[in-house]
Amino acid sequence: MKPQQADAASAAMQERETSSALLDPEAAPNDATVAPVAPSRLPVTGFLLAALGAIAFSGKAIIVKLGYRYGVDAITLLALRMLVAFPFFLLMGLWASRRAASLARGDVPKILALGFFGYYLASFLDFAGLAYITATLERLILYLTPTLVLLINLWVFGKRASRLQWSALLVSYVGVLLAFGHDWQPGGTNIAIGGALVFGSALAYAIYLVGSGEMVRRVGAVRLTAYASSVASVLCIGQFLLLRPAATLLQLPHEVWSLSLLNGTLCTVLPVLMVMMAVSRIGSALAAQIGMLGPVSTIILSLLLLGEPMGPWQVLGTVLVMVGVFVVSRQRTA
Repeated sequence: MKPQQADAASAAMQERETSSALLDPEAAPNDATVAPVAPSRLPVTGFLLAALGAIAFSGKAIIVKLGYRYGVDAITLLALRMLVAFPFFLLMGLWASRRAASLARGDVPKILALGFFGYYLASFLDFAGLAYITATLERLILYLTPTLVLLINLWVFGKRASRLQWSALLVSYVGVLLAFGHDWQPGGTNIAIGGALVFGSALAYAIYLVGSGEMVRRVGAVRLTAYASSVASVLCIGQFLLLRPAATLLQLPHEVWSLSLLNGTLCTVLPVLMVMMAVSRIGSALAAQIGMLGPVSTIILSLLLLGEPMGPWQVLGTVLVMVGVFVVSRQRTA
């Protein structure tokens, strides 16, 4: 990718992160590229939609953890989620492309690559990691995505970060280490494996964000999200058919089907639409900031529905991660 494409990635990141579906993009945007809306013109419905979208996105991890209680693996849960969401992504793509220009010759392989990294690989690693770690720790690791985008821009494109950004990066990762320390137990190899898988998920999504900078401007955020998500749906369903007998679906408990229906609609398609509607009303900058409700709602839901423990070190780690990511996201990279 050329340096100017990296600039496009940074400039377009605000819109992508509030419109992407599969990896719960509650992470704060790289920088506020959208002009603020005058307070007197901010509709309450925009704030409400953004808040509900962030909370709905955060429910994904809770539903996956509940699904694991029925002995279902990550491959099956992910395939079921995408099976439910796939028709909606197709409709979204048709709607977004009805008046859009045709794709260029080289766009198809790029969309395939973006769908693989940003939605299939990121989602699969995320689901796999949730088998080993708590939903709260998973959310905090995924929330590091903007810091990974910053590091990619620094190392690959030779950009420079301010001292404040470096300090915020340190604060963010110290916060994750504190959350790890809360969950760590003697011989806790599973925690390390799960954390590594989810961190790989965040890295895969960061690669998608940086790599899609040029296309999101030309193709459009909604259209690109729909196309890339459709690619991921085919990959996830195809992976299941290759690795698991199709008859397995008929043997699943009805609770798993019910959870997958909620995951594919309430925690995937519906929040995408709500966040997009919120962006149209209050702008992507405010919508992304309201998206910081995601980690908080995950903590509350994990306490109420999963019974996951919450200690002072984990609370402190959550605060540090949110503050660090917020500072990183608000500062421009030279």
